[in-house]
Amino acid sequence: MALILLREVSPNVSLLFPPVTVPHAQRQQMSNSSSITQFILLAFTDTRELQLLHFWLFLGIYLAALLGNGLIITTIACDQHLHTPMYFFLLNLALLDLGCISTIIPKSMANSLWDTRVISYAGCAAQVFFIGFFFGAEYSLLTIMSYDRYVAICKPLHYGTLLGSRACVHMAAAAWETGFLYALLHTANTFSLPLCKGNVLDQFFCEVPQILKLSCSHYYLREGGILVFSAFLFFVCFVFIVLSYVQIFRAVLRIPSEQGRHKAFSTCLPHLAIVSLFIITGMFAYLKPPSISSPSLGVIVSVLYSVVPPVVNPLIYSMRNQELKNALWTVMTGCFLKQ
Repeated sequence: MALILLREVSPNVSLLFPPVTVPHAQRQQMSNSSSITQFILLAFTDTRELQLLHFWLFLGIYLAALLGNGLIITTIACDQHLHTPMYFFLLNLALLDLGCISTIIPKSMANSLWDTRVISYAGCAAQVFFIGFFFGAEYSLLTIMSYDRYVAICKPLHYGTLLGSRACVHMAAAAWETGFLYALLHTANTFSLPLCKGNVLDQFFCEVPQILKLSCSHYYLREGGILVFSAFLFFVCFVFIVLSYVQIFRAVLRIPSEQGRHKAFSTCLPHLAIVSLFIITGMFAYLKPPSISSPSLGVIVSVLYSVVPPVVNPLIYSMRNQELKNALWTVMTGCFLKQ
């Protein structure tokens, strides 16, 4: 009797408690999360002629950055008169600029030349790490450079005490360490997220916000919170830079000599312009709302914060600085005379 009753009830049990099944699309996403070996980057164009044009354009930009930053590094290292805190920080900035642009441009050039859009999983992780490392260290260094200019102009009598050689080395080391910790945090956290939405990135390099778009929605908030906290710290540094320059400009306007005012403005305004471009475009790229998802806009903004500063920095700091131009000319003529 019990067996007959069980047979009669069992079909209804299967209706009340249907077996748990995972949809096919979800199973595919879960498998993709653990089996991704490469990412597909955004192509600037599908036309072969325009791809080659992009290659030659980026090659010219890359060579200009290498030449400009290389000349600054060589000049500051070789000229004893430039062994001061301001030029020591400028040398570190040139090194970071070389690292920034070397992390992004060569891979994009190779993809255009060989007509491919692929970057390996490990290569993407390495690119994210070095981008975070160089950009984090550069922004920390720009903050230190604003403090250097503030002490030099507003407190010149205490300059040697506050910015001695040991203090400068410690500050520069702190900037590089900050970049390393920032990169390590974001890289480890980003690539620990499961990816549920494929492997196509709407950017010509591996950018953290684009990778987060591929992650599962409930995991996205973790790295998103870290990005917001990082943006808050960057904003605090930006406020510190702006306040420093407010004090600098107030002190400069009290200088009786017009030549002295011009010299002070010529060294401070370019620095403030580059910092503003770097932080505004960078924060927009990482914190823009999801409703603004135009790939072309994202590429333009990314170029402004990742490609333009490393190329423009040497021009600004060399063309607006007579002392550096004289030293550069001395180094170049000395090399030619030796030959």
